[in-house]
Amino acid sequence: MRALFARHALLPDGWRRDVLLEWDAHGDLTRVEAQATAPLGVPRADHVLPGMVNLHSHAFQRALGGLTEVAGEGPDSFWTWRDLMYRFAARITPGQIEAIAAQLFAECLRHGYTSVCEFHYLQRAPGGEAYARPAETAERVAAASHATGMGLTLLPVLYSHAGFGEQPLKPEQRRFRTGVDDILGIVDALSPLRGGQLEVGAAPHSLRAATIAQIRELSAALPQGRPLHIHIAEQQGEVEQSLAFCGKRSVEYLMDQVAVDERWCLVHATHLNDQEVQAIARSGAVAGLCPTTEANLGDGLFPLRPFIDAGGRFGIGSDSHVSQSPVEELRWLEYGQRLQHQRRNVAFTSQQRDVGQYLWQAALRGGAQAAGRKVGALAVGLRADLLVLDDSHPNLDGVRDEEVLGRFLFCGNDNLVRDVLCGGRWVVQGGRHVAQDAIARRYRDAVNELREVSQ
Repeated sequence: MRALFARHALLPDGWRRDVLLEWDAHGDLTRVEAQATAPLGVPRADHVLPGMVNLHSHAFQRALGGLTEVAGEGPDSFWTWRDLMYRFAARITPGQIEAIAAQLFAECLRHGYTSVCEFHYLQRAPGGEAYARPAETAERVAAASHATGMGLTLLPVLYSHAGFGEQPLKPEQRRFRTGVDDILGIVDALSPLRGGQLEVGAAPHSLRAATIAQIRELSAALPQGRPLHIHIAEQQGEVEQSLAFCGKRSVEYLMDQVAVDERWCLVHATHLNDQEVQAIARSGAVAGLCPTTEANLGDGLFPLRPFIDAGGRFGIGSDSHVSQSPVEELRWLEYGQRLQHQRRNVAFTSQQRDVGQYLWQAALRGGAQAAGRKVGALAVGLRADLLVLDDSHPNLDGVRDEEVLGRFLFCGNDNLVRDVLCGGRWVVQGGRHVAQDAIARRYRDAVNELREVSQ
């Protein structure tokens, strides 16, 4: 049956009661009616939320989790972490990429993500040669999304250089090597997969790995309306390299040279001055924030309060996947700001002072924009992506509507997501993915094959 009756559902204008939700065979919502009467035979739920968008993912890095938490001889940073990631990336096969991505997507679905934007830069074979089908590895990620039911935005990555000034790629980066024509060819090869559950955009990796001329060329050639993502200003080191190269900070340089608009997601954008905060907000681009990865790598804290005040748009991503939970990303987005500013309740607006509800709704809006898909809300014409919360859990016992997201995001560590509908398909029931055991077996086989890389 393609219907659900929710006693309480979070709609774009807030919580509403007695909401009848219906969707069609394509997975699009066709009816969202509040104050409805429950039809006979339609399943019922107590509290229903729109599924969250994960706007930044490197799926293969899921298998790296916990393997880099040993101190080296000198200070550790993003740059030392990257060395192990390179060694890992040098060995992984297309089949292993698919198995790891499926495990990740199943975990993300169980925790409340129903869409992922995959920033995909493992394009070539281990020796650096192109696969017979240049889109081979991207197609494996798409296969994992199909098998798990996860909504997907594939972003094949333009990666031509090792640093500012067109520095040549290092041997350990040979699997990433692409030019603009390569990326456009992969985008074209993936076009038959596009549909309600899958979109295809592109991503210049960073200002280190792609020149301004390449970024302009890719932006102009990509079909109109497709999303564009880029890593930027994640570490102070990158900002310093940009200043040394062109006399401008990373975001300042990009905004001066490229027509950044609503198609763009600026991933991390951690180290900004006041002018850059205002420039991103004016552009309409989304800031892609990944608090658990940014904390794990010691990157720093995004200037969230000034960005909100400037009217900026943001979403969240799990990036390297030390966490697969949107609750943890949003919790630490807020908690990082509290620690930095030594105050409580930082993320809110004058129109929405409830921190939990503001964070969930704002991240949905920004994530949907970054994904370029019809997601992010329970509304007619959008995808039927929703979460049913576990109202048997003590944290939700007797809770009022306005308290639900505060409890969900800021109380305890149990996963309160019970069931998940994604694209009109029930993919999680009773807290378990419907194919969880088979997916886990394939993941264990892949990781065992790769385990030696951590030695």
